Amino acid sequence: MENGFYKRALPSPPAIDFVSSEGKKLFIEAIQSGTMEGFYRLISFFQTQSEPAYCGLASLSMVLNSLAIDPGRKWKGPWRWFDESMLDCCEPLEKVKVTGISFGKLVCLAHCAGAKVEAFRTNQSTLEDFRKHVMRCSVSDDCHVISSYDRLALKQTGSGHFSPIGGYHVGRDMALVLDVARFKYPPHWVPLSLLWEAMGYVDKSTGQQRGFMLISRPHREPGLLYTLSCKNESWVGIAKYLMDDVSLLLKSADVKDIENVLSLIFTSLPSNFGEFIKWIAEVRRREDGDQSLSPEEKARVNVKEEVLKQVQETGLFKHVSAFLSSANSCCRNLPLLSHQDNFPDIAASVCCQGAEILAGISGASVVSGTVVNGKSEHGVDVLFPSSQMKPGCCCSVSSNYIGIHPASNDVLTALLLALPPETWSGIKNEKVLLEISSLALTENLPTLLQEEQVLHLRRQLYLLKRCQENKVDVDLGAPLS
Repeated sequence: MENGFYKRALPSPPAIDFVSSEGKKLFIEAIQSGTMEGFYRLISFFQTQSEPAYCGLASLSMVLNSLAIDPGRKWKGPWRWFDESMLDCCEPLEKVKVTGISFGKLVCLAHCAGAKVEAFRTNQSTLEDFRKHVMRCSVSDDCHVISSYDRLALKQTGSGHFSPIGGYHVGRDMALVLDVARFKYPPHWVPLSLLWEAMGYVDKSTGQQRGFMLISRPHREPGLLYTLSCKNESWVGIAKYLMDDVSLLLKSADVKDIENVLSLIFTSLPSNFGEFIKWIAEVRRREDGDQSLSPEEKARVNVKEEVLKQVQETGLFKHVSAFLSSANSCCRNLPLLSHQDNFPDIAASVCCQGAEILAGISGASVVSGTVVNGKSEHGVDVLFPSSQMKPGCCCSVSSNYIGIHPASNDVLTALLLALPPETWSGIKNEKVLLEISSLALTENLPTLLQEEQVLHLRRQLYLLKRCQENKVDVDLGAPLS
């Protein structure tokens, strides 16, 4: 087998090759009936998966690019562009390269990338619902469907696979699968009912049925300030601490006021907490030429500024800031919490995250600096809301660090707001329970803050808990209170 394989013969039936006479006829008829509108953008960004197990990543990057969703970070050179190599916030790429990615984690990736996602497993939907969703995305170019199916149902070699659906033929009830494994099979038409059957196969790695997801642009420019990362293996312990241990600590302790609650939670934070929550920054190369902000950049920074303002206007933020400004402040010395890990170090790693690459302020909302990557150096501008220029609780680790956002009081407030509502239920002191429950109640927060930050982090926490339990079956598009 040294020479490997050159393609595979497409089993037909049940599939119909896109470039065959019958495939072309179906294509023309579907165009005439108006159910190929989503095809044109998808085909403009059609790509071949770069690794045998990257079908999910290739499908997602293809769809994200076709929807013109800006990743907000560079791919190569000065260009911001989605590539499989950038889709790693929910599963390490080295692991995906070996085992592929599950349906639930691909949904997680789509959310992390800034898309709006509606996900359905076959046991959560019906063939008729699937048909309606495929039709909806076939008559417009503002949403796309990615199908997670088992190739065996289509008489193809292999097992689990992801690919976008490029169009629909109403008369024949067939979907056009834009197979991202182009080295293996060409694009092909398949009966929609058979594709539905293929999605009903159980993924042996999770024990869950497969399904489909609708991906579209968010209604506004994304305004996320923070997101959670699984790149460091310590995420399991940190997720367990936030989702399980905090509530147990509060049940076992006799807290008398909000300061006691905050002290209990913060002083028990795992030492590598700073690797778990990440600041989402707008970064661009300084040598790109035009230094003025584009309308898109302005829109994103403005939304981030409003989200940050709303975080800082919460009652919980005031309590967190007061606590950090007290004797337990991140800018003062505290007794060691363990052998070498203390709260100042933890808070500093959070608040100064990313600040070490910054060299000086070049404008009201732009910080310029140098990024060293191996032997090369690149000048960059980091864009952030002007309100973030207010001094935060950020330790002066060196003279090169600037007291700017992300400050630990912002980070920790956002994370506390994202904890599950039941976290506080074990507090014995009824007055404290009522007060903290009111301060952290999602319904009391502005809608923008709920949607852009709090619910995003909470969905991620729930997903990580499911991942930890190996029960990844969560609809990240569903509202969480």
